[in-house]
Amino acid sequence: MISKKIKQKLLDGTVIPAHPLALNEDKTLDENGQRALTRYYIEAGAGGVAVGVHTTQFEIRDPEFNLYEKVLGLAMEEIETAGITQDFIKVAGLAGNTEQAVKEAMFAADKGYDLGLLSMGGLNDWSEEELLDRAGKVAAIIPLFGFYLQPAVGGRRLSYHFWKAFAEIPNVHAIKIAPFDRYCTLDVVRAVAASTRNDQIALYTGNDDNIVADLLTNYKIQTDQGVVEKQIVGGLLGHWSVWTKKAVELFEQVQQDRKQGHISSDLLIAGQEVTDANAAFFDSANQFKGSIAGINEVLSRQGLLKGNWCLMDHERLSPGQSEEIERIFSQYPHLSDDEFVSANVNRWRQG
Repeated sequence: MISKKIKQKLLDGTVIPAHPLALNEDKTLDENGQRALTRYYIEAGAGGVAVGVHTTQFEIRDPEFNLYEKVLGLAMEEIETAGITQDFIKVAGLAGNTEQAVKEAMFAADKGYDLGLLSMGGLNDWSEEELLDRAGKVAAIIPLFGFYLQPAVGGRRLSYHFWKAFAEIPNVHAIKIAPFDRYCTLDVVRAVAASTRNDQIALYTGNDDNIVADLLTNYKIQTDQGVVEKQIVGGLLGHWSVWTKKAVELFEQVQQDRKQGHISSDLLIAGQEVTDANAAFFDSANQFKGSIAGINEVLSRQGLLKGNWCLMDHERLSPGQSEEIERIFSQYPHLSDDEFVSANVNRWRQG
């Protein structure tokens, strides 16, 4: 059961960074770095955090690393220490076949996570009916945050009818829309609007290539029950795992403009700057092969991580990506929270 306070915050919309993984050069967990990241997100003003997701590296589940329970536990410890468990949205990434996803959901619920972000990655040979059955079984254990993952990083195309049926699952409370595709994004919005639970499901952008525009767009969808208005109210984003304090400030400006009913041209300009930054961080030029390493590179330049290392050797910066990241740092200093991080990073890392 999701608490009323968390549910309302989810519906109102907030900033939820996708939590990276802090490693030493030998690929062992850098526990101080992992804790520092959670502290950073809390103090930057994020409204929640998602742990065990794509940005955390799905391989944390592999027996050779066995880090899933550890990293979820560390994040929860820091949230509890900060005294914000009642007002901070705690999302646990869930993956794998039904048995694995159920097992992870049981662990996350027991740890105190509010919702499970259910990935369909790696299940491309499953039918939509099988995926819905899996979702129903997981939803019986933990409130669900749906996840439309883009194909370039392991996701698949899912139909309008799938998302309409998914929205009807009683314990679904939000959906992260991250296909990096306008048509697929509209499928989810239309499906949720047409469902009987349209006022109970919060839509969050995961489209790192279109963050600001997603947040500024109001959808008016014609349904059998009449016109239903839906807004993408917040974001659960890998992009927001870096320069998070400035992301929070940008999100607050978006919320202010939405309330006033006037969209400033400055926000539209900022949206394109954020997309340009994401192209470098996520390595769009190379089909996102360096996306996780790119995020880690930014955090390591700020001193939050020791390096950009990933669990898998093939997860690394692409040729030219470091230079592109350097360009972004130089071209958009106003998007960076370097001063905020520099003033606090030693304290975060020391505990």
